[in-house]
Amino acid sequence: MNQNGNNSSLPGYNTQQVNLADLIGQIWKGKKTVAIFIVGFVILAIAYIFVAKEKWTSSAIVNRPDVGQINNYSNAMNILYGNAAPSLVNIQQDFIDRFNATFSALAETLDNQDEPEKLTIESAVKGQSLPLKVSYTGQTAEIAQRKLSEFIQQTDDEVAKELRADLTMNIRAKTDELSKAIVRQETIAKEQKSQKMAQINQALTVASQSNIKEPKAQQVDQVSQDTMFMLGSDALNSMMKNEASRPLAFSDEYYSLRQNLLAISTLFIDKAEIHAYRYIMKPNLPIRRDSPKKSIVLAIALFLGAMVGSGWVLARNATKVYSRNI
Repeated sequence: MNQNGNNSSLPGYNTQQVNLADLIGQIWKGKKTVAIFIVGFVILAIAYIFVAKEKWTSSAIVNRPDVGQINNYSNAMNILYGNAAPSLVNIQQDFIDRFNATFSALAETLDNQDEPEKLTIESAVKGQSLPLKVSYTGQTAEIAQRKLSEFIQQTDDEVAKELRADLTMNIRAKTDELSKAIVRQETIAKEQKSQKMAQINQALTVASQSNIKEPKAQQVDQVSQDTMFMLGSDALNSMMKNEASRPLAFSDEYYSLRQNLLAISTLFIDKAEIHAYRYIMKPNLPIRRDSPKKSIVLAIALFLGAMVGSGWVLARNATKVYSRNI
């Protein structure tokens, strides 16, 4: 030991800077130790690969439903609203939008569970809203595929249920509207009949009081409401009996309302007839798992083993040098 307490004469030791070649040399001399650390980390990595939960992701691609899948619903809307009914394109877009929203809500619910499940929905083509890519991550490839199919079907059933509920509500509202319109038409027809009979009865009273039995007018079209008594009591009695037995007179609008009401009352859309999507690609069976990836895990284990082993060797040598200098 020199007077400054430094052992500058030791091979490979420099108090001013660390010699890279010296470090490499020290690591090489302790290569057995480094190898032991590498082996240890590799063993841990292999153990992790065997005990870690596997993750497999199944994916599917969906788009707007075909025209045939919404044909019954579209026909029902046409019956309900006529020219004001939404177009096929708007119905298709509404269906897939509902599917997207419902599936996203389901994914959020699964993510907030005590044991979260990964269900995602996103655009399949960057920059375009459609088609949609849906994915589910499970512990095996088969589970991932099966669960994704179930969640898609669950979403479709829920959307169909909502659409049928909306349609039922619209049918009830339209039925009520048409029924009230028909009642108004019938009320008007009854009032018109009552008014006409009252007019005939009033004319009959006047004719009877005036002792007019035979028509005094040459032509019927010359008789007004005020001069109807000129037809005579005999003719007016016949008119009264005929009007009493005569059915109510309705306009063409009345029969159009009855026809629409009959068509709407027979509407029924089964949930099996409504689908909010169509498959472009059905849920696939994944062939590569997401994690743990053997190659990556082993590469990390080799790197960490080499780093930790080298650090151990250098720290051990530094401790020995420090002990000599004391």
